[in-house]
Amino acid sequence: MAKVFPEALLLIGRVIGPHGVRGLLKIESYARSEVSLLTAGRIFLRQSLGEISECEILSAIPHKGGVLIRVEGLDSRDQAESYRGAEILIPKAAVSREEDEYFWRELIGLRVYLETGRYLGTVKDILETAANDIYVVREGREEFLIPAIQDVVKTIDLEKGTMIIFEVEGLLDLNEV
Repeated sequence: MAKVFPEALLLIGRVIGPHGVRGLLKIESYARSEVSLLTAGRIFLRQSLGEISECEILSAIPHKGGVLIRVEGLDSRDQAESYRGAEILIPKAAVSREEDEYFWRELIGLRVYLETGRYLGTVKDILETAANDIYVVREGREEFLIPAIQDVVKTIDLEKGTMIIFEVEGLLDLNEV
C-alpha cells in the first residue's frame, strides 16, 4: 500500500457494525448516495487507534437508512466486527464537484462579510434543510442564519478564507436574537 496523507482523504462515513455473517459492513454514509463509494473504488478504514486499512469496494447498496458495503478481504462477521466505529475515507481526487460546490469542512471557519464590507462573523456550523443549507454565522453574541442560495451568497474565496453575501432586505433583521 502506498503512503497515504490524511489531507488527501475525505471523510465519507463511519462503520456502524457488521451485517450478517459474511463480512458485510453497515455504514452511516455522509455522502448523498452510495455511488460516491462505488466511484472511489477503494476506501480507507481508519480505526480508533489511527490505523488505516486500504480496501477495494466490491459492492454498496442502500439499506434501512444506511449503506451495506462488501470490501475485499472481509469474509466473516468477526472480521467485520473489528471495524465497528471506523471512519471511512476516500481520496479527494475521487470526488467530482461542480465549480460552485464545496465540502462543508471547507466552509466552516470562513469569515463572512456583507458586500458593503461589514464583518458579520465566521461560519460555525451548517444546517441541512429540504430547500437549501443554512450557514450559521457567529461573532461574539451575534448569530446570523444565512441561506446558502445564489441570491444571498455572492462569492466564496477559499484561498482568502472569505464569503461575501448580498444584504437582502430583512435578512439580518430576521436573525436578531
